[in-house]
Amino acid sequence: MANNVGGAIAADLAQIRAQAAALNIALPQAPYDGPETQATGSTTTGSSFAERMRQAVDGVNQQDHAAGQQMAAVDSGQSDDLVGAMLTSQQASLSFSMLMQVRNKVVTAVEDLVKLPI
Repeated sequence: MANNVGGAIAADLAQIRAQAAALNIALPQAPYDGPETQATGSTTTGSSFAERMRQAVDGVNQQDHAAGQQMAAVDSGQSDDLVGAMLTSQQASLSFSMLMQVRNKVVTAVEDLVKLPI
């Protein structure tokens, strides 16, 4: 039965990749390559969740610094691009909010896992 489910998942994944290729969308490589990967416990090479979260935090931090620099330039009179500064500030704010939502979901998921009976 595990082979049937694994085969169905692999077929669905191949179909999704084919549709994404037709739409010219690049999908990240999933860590799931079939039942043999799960049975051996090995994972494919790629970024871990912690690395991706660190990259996301760094990206949000860079956006915040860029927004701060643009706002400081407008405040000091070095730039007249108030609209651009406000847009950058709002983008940084939305990115931070999204990052906090992801963090909250991860914390909730970990708490749910801790509560699972063994």
